[in-house]
Order: sequence, then structure tokens, then C-alpha cells
Amino acid sequence: MSKRCTKAVAAALLSVAAFAAASNASAWTLKEAAAPYSGTTVSVIFLDRPGYKAAEQLIPQFEKETGIKIKFDVIPYESTREREVLNFVSGGAQDIVLVDVVWLGEFSSNKWLVPLSKFTSDPKLADPNLNLKDFFPILLDSFGTWDKTLYGLPFDNYSGLMFYNECMLKDAGFSGPPKTWDELLNVYAPKLTNASKNQYAFALQSRRGETQSADSFMRMLWPNGGSLLDAKFKSNLLSPQSQAGLEYRQKLMKYMPPGIVDYDHAEAVNALAQGHVAMITEWSAFYPTLTDPSKSKLGNCLGVATEPTGPAGLKPALGGFSLAVNAKSTAKKQAAAWLFIQWITSEQEAKPYLEAGGVPARMSLYQDPAIQSKYPFVKPMVQSWQGGVPDYRPRFPEWPAISEIIGEWGTKMMLGQVSVHDGAATIGSKMEAVLQKAGYYDGKKPLLK
Repeated sequence: MSKRCTKAVAAALLSVAAFAAASNASAWTLKEAAAPYSGTTVSVIFLDRPGYKAAEQLIPQFEKETGIKIKFDVIPYESTREREVLNFVSGGAQDIVLVDVVWLGEFSSNKWLVPLSKFTSDPKLADPNLNLKDFFPILLDSFGTWDKTLYGLPFDNYSGLMFYNECMLKDAGFSGPPKTWDELLNVYAPKLTNASKNQYAFALQSRRGETQSADSFMRMLWPNGGSLLDAKFKSNLLSPQSQAGLEYRQKLMKYMPPGIVDYDHAEAVNALAQGHVAMITEWSAFYPTLTDPSKSKLGNCLGVATEPTGPAGLKPALGGFSLAVNAKSTAKKQAAAWLFIQWITSEQEAKPYLEAGGVPARMSLYQDPAIQSKYPFVKPMVQSWQGGVPDYRPRFPEWPAISEIIGEWGTKMMLGQVSVHDGAATIGSKMEAVLQKAGYYDGKKPLLK
């Protein structure tokens, strides 16, 4: 766990431990804790993804036990931040806040989120079995902690993994997936691509927007030893390592389906599921989709591994969300929201959530050999979380503006409308202008959180 969140998490742990004995003596129960809030309705935004469908299956159990009503509105990811910010500003309904890893700085800096110490220090609201230590450190740090304060608990958690068609690889003479990005490009891709049959080696979801900036552009920087920014928050995109990663992406395009710049997650997953591509690097959360017979033709041909390594080693994509409490909600709704967040992310509900199609953040669950055997994505996902990059995407409040810049110019790079060098230079200059205006270069803001 990084130093910036150690004190925050430690403080939360101490506050829980301080009253644990007393709470155990009185046998804390969710039902009794929720009694004052029975009949309360709390609102939350959900996405149309497996982890949220899993939560929807479990919600009736929570509602029955507590009397608290969970009202969820399912909207596209691309609209979520805008909707939530509008709700913060206008006072719209939003009691449980869905926080992407790259929104945490913006939301907390604007004081839109309640520090969780308000609830973890209250013996009437905090479950003695909360056990913050059981969350993967990288997830509790990256998704829930900002400026040494804990604001959210990890909920819908992703690591980038390689999903592949074992049968297609075997037919091409391979006994397993590529271990390195270089091997993927120079050994596997030529043998797995046959454009006349609409078959391609790889699909890299690259639609303009957050998919382009996070899932395509950033994915190629880290394994090559590159990064978006250097230690002084200046652009690092013209470094040899960053340039190598972006040039690699251009070389890989001839082994990807036409129109790859229009592929979002659904299109990349479907291309593998229908046998049009042999490999994708996608979020672990899409495993249920790829194993669903109504959506996938893969059957027993589905294979799962870590993302390939690059010159800098294994640097997989890291993404996901936390659930937080809206600081502008009433005290009653805040308490009810916290009880739901604590429950849906608990050790007790981790296994039911996994079995329903979600990806919990609890370490203890994945130590179970039966779980490892039943869910082949678990071992590579855990390996990825143990060695991942906490700041895979910068988490400062200015990321949304920078993401738009990368989305525009990263797409132009892929389409050949601008060279990799010139595109990187443009992104760098525009990005530095955003950071200059925000005060990162004149001492008004610290460079690192």
C-alpha cells in the first residue's frame, strides 16, 4: 500500500477496532443497525455491466433484511460522470456515489464525498467484521483513498487480463497464449490473421473517449517503460519508452479488425466471443459474458491469462470503482447508503457476489482453492493486482479534461491522420496547459497525492 493512504486506512482500522469488543458483546446485526432507517430510499447509478447485474440480484436480500430501498438507475458509462457531477451541483438524487478510480480526486476535492471515518467510528453503523485489511491494498488505495482520507470501498473491480480462444491458438500451432507483447506481434499475430475470412489475431478496444485514453493508449505505455507524466508532472510521451509503446500499437493495427477505433468493450468482447479474433486484453469483469452460452460461442475454448509482459515487465491495466456516500444527502440517507455499501462489499457477501457475476475485492475469497478452480480468471487477476500500477491512470481532478485530449489525438494517431511523434507532442502540450492552469507548476497544488 502506498504511503499516502497508510495513515488513512490505519486510522479507519483503529476506529473499527476501538469498539469491536463492545459491539461483539451486544451482537451487532445489520437488521438492528438499519432499524432507524427502515423505509428510507437511497439512489445510485449502475452501469450495464456484469458486476452491477450481480448486485441487482443481491439487493432484494438487503432490502428484506433492512427495510431500506435501493433505487438504481442504469446508464452508459460515458454518461455517468456528467450525470453525477450534475447531481452534485443541482442537488439531484444520488445518495450512493459510483466513483471511477479517475474521478476520486475530483469528487473528494470538491467535498462531494463523506469521509468514511464518520461511519467506521460509529459503533451503531460499523459492522465489527468490516475488516478493511481484507481488501486488496492496491484497490483500497487506488479506488477509495485520496489525500490520506478513505472515501469509498472497492466495488466493481477490474484487472486487465488476456482472454483468448484456445482452439484457434492450437490450430495455429500454439500451446498457450503469448507471454510477451513482442511475441504477440511478431510470432502469434501473423499466423492468427486471415482478413479474407474475417479472422484477426487481436482486438484492442479503442473507441474515442475513456476507452481510447485508458484501455488503448495507456495500456501500451506502461509495459514498455513509458508513462503519461514524469515526476514533475511534465509530459513523458516523447520519451523513447513511451514512443516505443505507441509505435507498437500502430504496428499491431494490421492484425486487428477494420474499424478498431470504433470498438468499445462490448465490440471487443463480442469479437472474441463470436470467433472473429483470437485474443483480447480486457477487464476481468467480462469473464461472465465470455462464459455465457447465449452470448459466446467459445465454450471450452476460452482461455485466461495475465496480460503479456513488456520490457518493463507485467504492467496490466487497472480499473474499477468504489462506492461512496454523497456529502449533500441527508444524514438519514447517508447512514442508509453506508449500510448498503458496507454490506455489498463485505466478506460475507463476497462469494454470493462472485457467483452472481461480480468481481469482489476481498483477498480471503480468492485464497479458497475451490474458487480458484471454478473461476480460471482468479489466479491471473490476483497476480495482476499484486504487481499492478496503482496510478495506472492519473487520479487527479484534471484527468477528465486530459482524457478528452488523449481521446481525440490518440484516435488521430491510430487512423494515421497524425504521426505518433506529432500526436504525442500535441497531447503533451495540451495536457501541460491544463495542468498549468490548475496550478501544478506554480506551487498552488502538490505534484503527487
